[in-house]
Amino acid sequence: MSRDLRVENLEHLGLVAGLVDALGIVEQVNQHVSEDAREQLSAGVIVKAMILNGLGFVSAPLYLFEDFFAGKPTEHLLGPGILPEQLNDDRWGHVLDLL
Repeated sequence: MSRDLRVENLEHLGLVAGLVDALGIVEQVNQHVSEDAREQLSAGVIVKAMILNGLGFVSAPLYLFEDFFAGKPTEHLLGPGILPEQLNDDRWGHVLDLL
């Protein structure tokens, strides 16, 4: 019997994500930032990803944020269906402009 096994590195980010959820930061950001409903990820989710990245103990330019989430369980940290490829510098820049 063959099973597909995927190992991802959660580290301390699960605790940070849980705290962000408990504080309702995603919902608060989404209430104050209006944007196009066609966006795949809300501004609040992007802000949560920024917080996780900022507390990830790495210093990387904006264009490398997608790489930061490679190998991390983004669906567990940010929500179902969210993949590292969606956390690109264009989306991050747009949200920063909105904020």
